[in-house]
Order: sequence, then C-alpha cells, then structure tokens
Amino acid sequence: MKAKVRFAPSPTGYLHAGNVRAAIVTWLFARQTNGHFLLRIDDTDTERCKPEYEEDIESSLMWLGLSWDEKTRQRDRNARYEEVIKKLKADGRLYPCYETPEELALKRKTQLARGKPPIYDRTALNLTAEQKDKYKAEGRQPHWRFKMDHEPIEWNDLVRGAVRFDGAAMSDPVLIREDGRPLYHLCSVIDDVDYDISHVIRGEDHVSNTASHIQMFKAIGRTPPEFAHLPMISDIEGGKLSKRLGSLSVKDLRENEGLEPMAIISLLARLGSADPIEPFLSLDPLIGNFHLSKFSKGAPKFDMEELLRLNSRILHQTPFENVNVRLARMGMQELDENFWLAVRPNLTKLEDIREWWRVANGPVEPVIEDPGFATQAAGLLPPPPWNDQTWKGWTEAVKTATGRKGKDLFMPLRKALTGMDHGPELAVLLPLIGREKALNRLKKAA
Repeated sequence: MKAKVRFAPSPTGYLHAGNVRAAIVTWLFARQTNGHFLLRIDDTDTERCKPEYEEDIESSLMWLGLSWDEKTRQRDRNARYEEVIKKLKADGRLYPCYETPEELALKRKTQLARGKPPIYDRTALNLTAEQKDKYKAEGRQPHWRFKMDHEPIEWNDLVRGAVRFDGAAMSDPVLIREDGRPLYHLCSVIDDVDYDISHVIRGEDHVSNTASHIQMFKAIGRTPPEFAHLPMISDIEGGKLSKRLGSLSVKDLRENEGLEPMAIISLLARLGSADPIEPFLSLDPLIGNFHLSKFSKGAPKFDMEELLRLNSRILHQTPFENVNVRLARMGMQELDENFWLAVRPNLTKLEDIREWWRVANGPVEPVIEDPGFATQAAGLLPPPPWNDQTWKGWTEAVKTATGRKGKDLFMPLRKALTGMDHGPELAVLLPLIGREKALNRLKKAA
C-alpha cells in the first residue's frame, strides 16, 4: 500500500532532535511504501510562530535530504476549519464554556483534593440562555469544548500494539479559544481528513490526544488513519532530552557541531529499533530495510558520543567527489584526492581537515627534543620524487645510522615533522609535506 503521511512541525522554535526523529521515520515510511510525504506547517499559534523558524524547518529537512512531495500551512486554511466548526456546533459536538482559567484551576484543585481525576464536569452543558447572556454581559467570551462520547476508544498502534481508552474517563478537550481561533487538535484532524492521510507517526506524548482525535474523525464522518506512537528520546542518563540537550537543534548540529547530515540520519533512523545503528552514506539502504514493527516501546537514549563516532566513520568512508565542493568552499581548493584519502581516517568532523592541511603546508612549529638526532635524520632524507614507500626507506636508513627503533625512532620524527604526537600515517603524510618543508622542519634543531 502506498502510504500518505505528514510531518507537522510548529514553527515556534528551531527543529530539534526529537522532532527530527519523527520526520526521519515518517519520511522513511513514505519512501519504503512508494508513498506521499506531506510537510504541514502547524502555525495556528500566531503569537509564537515565526517565519525564521519555518525557514529553519525547510532548510533543515533539505540539508538532511528529506524532500517533501507537498507542503501546506494551517494559517491558509481558516475558511475550511470554520466550515467544519459550524457543522460540529450544529451537531452538538462543540459546546460553549464560560469558565475563566482561574475557575477551571480551582475545579481541578478541588477534584484532586477529593482523590478524583481532574475531568471537566460539563457544567456548561446545563447553562440556561439567561446564564449565558449574563456571562456575555460581563464581557466573557466562551471557549468551545468537544463533547466526548462515553464509550471505549480502541486502536492497534503500529508501535505500541493494542491501545484502549475509556471516553467516559476523559475530559472534553478545548478546541476553540476565547478569541475564536481553533486549536491544534481540531485543525490537525481536519487536515488529516482533507489530505487523505493514511498513517500518523508521532511521539508517544500524543497518545491521549489520539484517543480524542479518533472521536473527532468519526464526528466529521471519516475513518481515522492508522497510528504509530514512537517512544520519547531520553538523554544518556535516562532523563528528558529537553533537560540536558534542549538546544540540540539541527541548526546547532550543523553549524556549531559541524556534523554530517547522514550521521544524524544514521542515528535517529534506527534509535529505539531492533536494527543496529550503523554509519550510512545514503538514505537508500535505510529505506530498503525500514519497518515500523522494528521499533520498541522502550525509551531510547540519545548519546552525543555515539553521534560523533558515526560522524567519524561516515567521513572515513566518504569519497573525495562527495566533499570536494565543500572543501573548496572552506578555502582549500588545492586539496586533492590524495590528500583527502591520506587524512580522512583521522577526521571526526570535516572541519578537522584544516588542521591536517596546516600540518602538511605550514606553518608548523616543530617539537624537537634531541637536536642531534633530528640533524642526523635530516641528512638522510632521500631525494625526490617521494611516494608512499619513502617513509619506510628513510626510517630504515635512520634506524641503521642511529640504532633507534620503535617509538624512540618514529615519535621524535613525527613531532619534528608535524609538531604533534598523533595524526595520519606518516607513510601517506610525508609525501604531502614534501622534502623541502620536511628538511626545514628538521633543521630547526640547529
């Protein structure tokens, strides 16, 4: 079956890791079924929604390679929402309530003190016309609640399995604000109906919302889609992700952390599933092996160190043609494939290549602890041209002349040539440094 799914972020902040996971899983499900991926901007909260956040959502998805087949915005659909609202009011499924926030808070507090669940008591259904007129005369504007049917609500969740709620134990949700603006719940259901959404994939924090949404679908006269609720991601210590990594947006991972998009995809696409987390260079193999049934109900842990390891392993496999344009934009137009292949095993992030470019081309401050040894080694440097065998031949000659071997031989040469005690194999790095620069660095002992 070709699924039709939607990713529906609210542009009230930068796209963060939890939301991105839902986007990735939803996108993979769409592509695995040769289906349709709708990007829906849920912007009914006009005070908090900002254009720059919507731009961030689009640019982040594009950077990750998650293209959409269609896009819509809720703010453009008010006329349609009003049409459905009128019908629900006429059918008695939406009813006006005049309690103030303070009055509702007092009711909840009283119910909890009596050991009862804080369910709205439906007082508003018993208001007379005179009482409503009195509230209106006081300047009160009603909010509107959806009247839940007091019956079982059941569905087979594609991640959680059988889910059951009792409509009688649920509070009638507020769907329209005092100023007349509809809330997310109703707009979402109407959109899912109008765009023929077949599957809704979202976080488990929406499970109770889904119970009321199912009744809204039926009130509108449509069969609900299928649902899949992913467990919420926790931090490495099992706490809420927002407490420790709340600023972990795609923008932050891209601009400040300098991570590869496929590292983020590789981690979040399989986090919490039965499939192993591995580094992928493209989305294609993830699509081929994707299935919602592989996700468990347990809360997966987001590990930044694991993300960095994936990033490193992806770079180690990345061919030069995949990064040459990016390297040119970083100001390293002269960097060629030989250099890339030599240093990529030592990269955690692409930005790290600047350091190895500097080591190869200078300036470098050599670390020379034994000037005599460095002078001897300089005198034994072979003539050009140099290749990947030059290092072996040169060190054999130095070993014979000085009697040094192992770490005592190799480490002083590495420090003198690079100014560092770690890095790429010198067999591949030495030809990139070249004889002239190598000789000058070794001669600084004099």
